[in-house]
Amino acid sequence: MKALAFPKTARLLRPADYSKVFENVRVRVSHRHFLLLATPNDLGHARVGLIFAKKHLKLAVQRNRVKRLVRETFRQQHGLPAMDIVVLGRQGLAQVENPRLHGILNDLWQRLKRKAPKVIPESQAPDGRTSSTVTDHPTGVEKGTG
Repeated sequence: MKALAFPKTARLLRPADYSKVFENVRVRVSHRHFLLLATPNDLGHARVGLIFAKKHLKLAVQRNRVKRLVRETFRQQHGLPAMDIVVLGRQGLAQVENPRLHGILNDLWQRLKRKAPKVIPESQAPDGRTSSTVTDHPTGVEKGTG
């Protein structure tokens, strides 16, 4: 069985790629240990970028373990929309075991897939501005902004 690849085309590589996501967040999926920010892209496939601070994961081995799990679960997803996604780690992540992280990440990818179709494409937005943002809070509240 061939291992799933993680080519450069599936990664956010340049600072400009990350800036595009931060400046134009269209979908936000939140969890106690992770935050996923996403914006549509014109590439026809999803790309992911990872941000895990030393403040939350002190040791390199911890950061590498979590990044490896995020990449693995990302590769296993089918039907992710064409979006640039930034995954940020939050406090307490170092104490979570691998099987639990797997479950959390798979749930976050599924929530992202459900929320992405609710985002109106930018081409339909008046005056080219972002017309909606879907935010996922633990309370289930969704907000729209103009």
